[in-house]
Amino acid sequence: MEATLPRIDEIDQRIARTAREMRARLRNFIRRRVANEDDVEDILQEVFYELVEAYRLVKPVEEVGAWLFRVARNRIIDRFRKTRNEVASPVRVADSEADDIGWEDLLPSMDAGPDAAYARSVLIDELDRALEELPVEQRDAFVGHEIEGRSFKDMASETGVSVNTLLSRKHYAVVHLRQRLQAVYDDWN
Repeated sequence: MEATLPRIDEIDQRIARTAREMRARLRNFIRRRVANEDDVEDILQEVFYELVEAYRLVKPVEEVGAWLFRVARNRIIDRFRKTRNEVASPVRVADSEADDIGWEDLLPSMDAGPDAAYARSVLIDELDRALEELPVEQRDAFVGHEIEGRSFKDMASETGVSVNTLLSRKHYAVVHLRQRLQAVYDDWN
């Protein structure tokens, strides 16, 4: 049995129905991440334009709702890329106690507006996921030193693990986090 392609009017009806059903949710999703109302509307229109293009090119879109939110998120990130004033340096975390740049210094400022706040939340989510991928010992060494600000000497006396072992565990954690977060950095640049 031969599969038939949907007619143009059927496609238009699907697009219109999807737009009606998803417009408010998508607008709210975008509005929480973008302050300028004109930008919110532009991004919303870009998302629906991509939906029309996908249907017109007869690319099947499964899970249309999830697809629309993914496209919206990508458009927000694209908008953030265009508007930021300076190019961020590659993601890095201090290697030793002598480095005075903390991980918080590498994130966009909370006061830099909604685009920066969104970028910050994406980076923190990615960092959380990357930390969860680490073995417990490496994660504890990294979190204890970098996030909680504890010294290796204090952690060694509390855990009974040597300072050199803790340094090694943190080193492996940093290597993993750099590799993992480099992909996020590359996506934004």
